[in-house]
Amino acid sequence: MTVTITDIIVRDVRFPTSASKAGSDAMNPDPDYSASYVVLKTDGELRGHGLTFTNGRGNELCVAAIEALKPHVLGQKLESIVDDFGRFWNDVVSDSQLRWVGPEKGVIHLATGALVNAVWDLYARAARKPLWKLLADMSPQQLVSCIPFKYIADALTPEEAFEILRRHESTKPEREQEMLKSGYPAYTTSAGWLGYSDEQVRELVRAGLAQGWTHFKMKVGRNLAEDARRARLIREEIGWQRKLMMDANQFWDVEQAIVWMKALAEFKPYWIEEPTSPDDVLGHATIAKALAPIGIATGEACQNRVMFKQLLQANAISFCQIDSCRLGGVNEVPAALLMAP
Repeated sequence: MTVTITDIIVRDVRFPTSASKAGSDAMNPDPDYSASYVVLKTDGELRGHGLTFTNGRGNELCVAAIEALKPHVLGQKLESIVDDFGRFWNDVVSDSQLRWVGPEKGVIHLATGALVNAVWDLYARAARKPLWKLLADMSPQQLVSCIPFKYIADALTPEEAFEILRRHESTKPEREQEMLKSGYPAYTTSAGWLGYSDEQVRELVRAGLAQGWTHFKMKVGRNLAEDARRARLIREEIGWQRKLMMDANQFWDVEQAIVWMKALAEFKPYWIEEPTSPDDVLGHATIAKALAPIGIATGEACQNRVMFKQLLQANAISFCQIDSCRLGGVNEVPAALLMAP
């Protein structure tokens, strides 16, 4: 079946601030959850959907960036794209004019992710599979052909990626069944936002426990005494056998992060997430060395595979938290995953 992309609709979707239940993090006291949403129309009934999270006025910039990238997708045949998905991805990120407002970072890369993920969604719908199943069913050769290796070949070559996938291919059915049966391990942040009253925190933690959650994350960074008090409260509810993680959302300088987290170490945090600037690779490495065995997690604002490469090469993080709405779509995600030890 031939599918041609005939139109691209871009929407600025805004969610009310009340969706956060008056909670916040240290960096964003008034979070505004919004998204730039893409719909690919075709010459048939199929549609492809993609989005990237921005916030408020940032949506306007992202929508404009998506509009600028549309010529790389509009009018293309889906079959031509998926026959050489790696070439298609490279064409989108290599626009010689738009690279000046990147390259492969910032609002232009967010827009790339929204468009590319909409194409993947269209591909999955055409194949009558959920996206995860489409990817799981790909051969190592097919998946490797989609991945951008430019700038990361010193850490991961196509041959090395192929060998990793080939080596684990025989256990794929077993792992797929495990995921279908048990799901993928996850944590909740629902009780951990700043600004909640003690009663709200206890209520939300207890609700999480009743739902079976074993890993809880709290926001920290604005007031050390308050962070310690809230951590103590959460530990009283979840005990010491469950995991407690902390997230500073890029709020601290390097030395401040070390001092602050050493003060909170008594609560046995499993990790501290985004302790400093997401671009400060060596700063993360310094923090990681000083705070071990507390893990360092980052990735939510990591803008591309090159940053992940450096963080991993420098032993700066122990938890690689890829945000699929921040990277340049599905193609770039396995590049970071396969570099992780």
